[in-house]
Amino acid sequence: MIVVLKQGASEQQRGDLIEWIKSLGLDVHLSIGKMQTVLGLIGDTATIDTELIEGLAIVESVMRVTEQFKKANRKFHSDDSIFEIGGAKIGDGNFMMIAGPCSVESEEQICAIAESVKASGAQMLRGGAYKPRTSPYDFQGMRDEGIGLLLKAKKLTGLPIVTEIMDLSHLEHFSEVDVIQVGARNMQNMELLKQLGRTKQPILLKRGLSSTLKELLLSAEYIMAGGNEQVILCERGIRTFETATRNTCDIGAVPVLKELSHLPVIVDPSHACGIARYVKPLTLAAVAAGADGIIVEVHNNPEKAMCDGPQSLKPEQFAELVKSVERVREAISS
Repeated sequence: MIVVLKQGASEQQRGDLIEWIKSLGLDVHLSIGKMQTVLGLIGDTATIDTELIEGLAIVESVMRVTEQFKKANRKFHSDDSIFEIGGAKIGDGNFMMIAGPCSVESEEQICAIAESVKASGAQMLRGGAYKPRTSPYDFQGMRDEGIGLLLKAKKLTGLPIVTEIMDLSHLEHFSEVDVIQVGARNMQNMELLKQLGRTKQPILLKRGLSSTLKELLLSAEYIMAGGNEQVILCERGIRTFETATRNTCDIGAVPVLKELSHLPVIVDPSHACGIARYVKPLTLAAVAAGADGIIVEVHNNPEKAMCDGPQSLKPEQFAELVKSVERVREAISS
């Protein structure tokens, strides 16, 4: 249930109403926006008398919300959420470029790539330390040593880092990671999501290979229900009957998610297509569709990459991509 307050309601009046609602056994999510203040009532509201609440002097309107996701719902939070990460912002017109290799392979590799992508305009460094691979015989990542190398690259360049967590037992190694990524395979690992809800770091939540947008939002809700409301949604391609690309990039997910939720939405064109030459057109399509950022794989020697070389851009290609993104953003804002 949503309660919209009238403009001019005092802090004391608002506080008294919140306390009364909590006395009914409900939680209250307060959202103070540019145009209105909204109270989101979370819990069993079936027995709540809406006419009673509507009759209060400070209440503008009351509306029941049928969707299961509440805190992620735009109805609960009408303004776009903005998160600040390492001095850079994402959401509500703030666009973030995230770039780096699929896997951390060595100190020299990750530091060189970090310096190049920063010079081109990236605001965050990505890199896999723990790698979920389809085959048990493929490179599984450098694990906690890889996180250590990411932190060295951060110290060198100042770029905040994002890397994927695979299991609750690894969480202790992520204390200095700026953004924790939940990969497609773990999008519905509810126990992991609950635990991440108790952390203070932003969470980059990737859509599952065969997951609906509602399922993605409900996974975000698991994190937010635990107290961590800094969730970034990521469209990374879904599995369809098409075989020309690694996955099918659902560009339409961007405007739909932006309509349903206030959370920032980014796109991963590298995993969405699996082919480097398609990364640029998919990136530009994502920008035009209203995405709040992109996460792109960049490697200084894709031919010898230990993971996902065919979909990785070279540093000079990423530099050109950044320029194209800026032109598209200028075009759609004019």
